[in-house]
Amino acid sequence: MSILNEGVLKQGPSYVVTYLQEKDIKAIMALQEEVIAALDNKSVLQPLLEEEFKYILKGKGLLIGAWIGEKLIAFRALLVPTIDEEHLGLDVGIEDLSKVIYQEISNVHPDYRGNHLQQKLAAILMDELKKDEHSFEYVCSTVAPFNFPSLKDKLSQGMEIAALKEKYGGCLRYVFVMEIHRKEAVEWKKSQQVSMKNTALQQALLAEGWRGVGMIVDGENSLIDFRKS
Repeated sequence: MSILNEGVLKQGPSYVVTYLQEKDIKAIMALQEEVIAALDNKSVLQPLLEEEFKYILKGKGLLIGAWIGEKLIAFRALLVPTIDEEHLGLDVGIEDLSKVIYQEISNVHPDYRGNHLQQKLAAILMDELKKDEHSFEYVCSTVAPFNFPSLKDKLSQGMEIAALKEKYGGCLRYVFVMEIHRKEAVEWKKSQQVSMKNTALQQALLAEGWRGVGMIVDGENSLIDFRKS
């Protein structure tokens, strides 16, 4: 087992991060089931089928996991998407869709939340993407409005909201994008905070080239911080 990274959890036990393989599929599916069972609102997570995990594991992406001994406690996936009319690159104005990879599902066992495992696995995957053998230039992803943990996860990585539209058969989703090799920070000249409930205004701003770069949650009032260069 080739170790990509290792660390110690707040509760004390140490863990290791490895690439996942087809032999790990039972552990992957079991963890996903435990995560779904613990969700109050199960609609915020779009689970993957076993066949979809196997598709990634056969070279159509990257899938890494954190282990405590023989127990899988977290995993995170990148997916090389099929190029079709539903491609997220089309939603955010990318011309060469072959340069796009998706941030796919991320699961952390309920007992091990609060250890920043989502962010740590994301950082490892991004480091892997920046290696010379990978030709991707953009990472895209979708998140449901009001899925605060996933929104925070994407925004903390520097991903930007570039669209808000219906995906997956009519489900409203933010579409995120990030340039993998961008070295210089964007100089934002305009800013505006909009309620997450105000879908029409958010869509209008995004159509004008604004990007969502932050989130403010103040009680029941949840805002997206929009910027424009």
